[in-house]
Amino acid sequence: MTAPADTRPARRPLAGRPALRRRPLAGRAAPRRRPSTGQVVTALLLLVLGGLWVYPFVWLVSASLKTSPEIFGTGLGLLPEEPVWENYARAWSEVGFARYLVNTLVITAGTVVLVVVRSALAGYVLGRYDFAGKKFVIGLFLVTFFLPEGYTIIPITQLTDQLGLLNTHAGVILGLGAGGQIASTLLYAGFFRKLPKELEECARLDGAGHFTVFFRVMLPLAWPITATVVILTYLFAWNVYLLPLVFTLSDSDLRTLAVGMTVFVGERETDWSGMAAAAVISLIPVIAVFVVLQRKFVDSIAGAVKQ
Repeated sequence: MTAPADTRPARRPLAGRPALRRRPLAGRAAPRRRPSTGQVVTALLLLVLGGLWVYPFVWLVSASLKTSPEIFGTGLGLLPEEPVWENYARAWSEVGFARYLVNTLVITAGTVVLVVVRSALAGYVLGRYDFAGKKFVIGLFLVTFFLPEGYTIIPITQLTDQLGLLNTHAGVILGLGAGGQIASTLLYAGFFRKLPKELEECARLDGAGHFTVFFRVMLPLAWPITATVVILTYLFAWNVYLLPLVFTLSDSDLRTLAVGMTVFVGERETDWSGMAAAAVISLIPVIAVFVVLQRKFVDSIAGAVKQ
């Protein structure tokens, strides 16, 4: 007897099987390209420039842990023979930098708020409305942008004194934040000029007034400009020296950190190690804010430039 023939259809090869055989093994890393000579040279050059950029701050920290004779004896050396932590204690408690730090925080916060509000309002008017003399006002802003601070310190001081705000925190905040602030105003004006008019029209149809439209609709849209103005104003108000010095000459308790550095300069000698420790203390909040807002700072600058 003969076996019955197999009537089942022949199996076809699975689709894609040849492709599966040509795939690389799982987990095999792609070959890395070796950096070119130009990339290596660029990386080394940037490393050297970065080291030169950071070196003054590292030297300042090292000087804050030395004695005054050791600072000049070791020259550019970074390692102290024995760290002198008493320099920080002397700067913080004996000299009164704790009080100066509070003054600086209050003045900086008030200046930032004042600059953001008034620059945004002025920029909104310049960017959204046409009025007689608008080009003249913008031209006047650009002219005053190049005036040095020393030319305006006398009228600002006289005006603040007439208002009865000299030797007060409010007077320093008003002197720092109520000036021209031309760059911040023009940044806001350029941003608001490009926003569509339909945003305001829709808000007014819902019954919103001018201030409601500005604070509830327009200002939240300007967050890249606001972030830029906040960061730059913070750095300016924290490090400014001339105006707080003039405004607090008769009241040492209102000094800021920048002005408080003069305490270490005496008639016959200067406490260099204490001044270095005080400088490090004054830089810690700036570095902390920059580390926290580093990404926001880059994004805000990029957004401000794009707008």
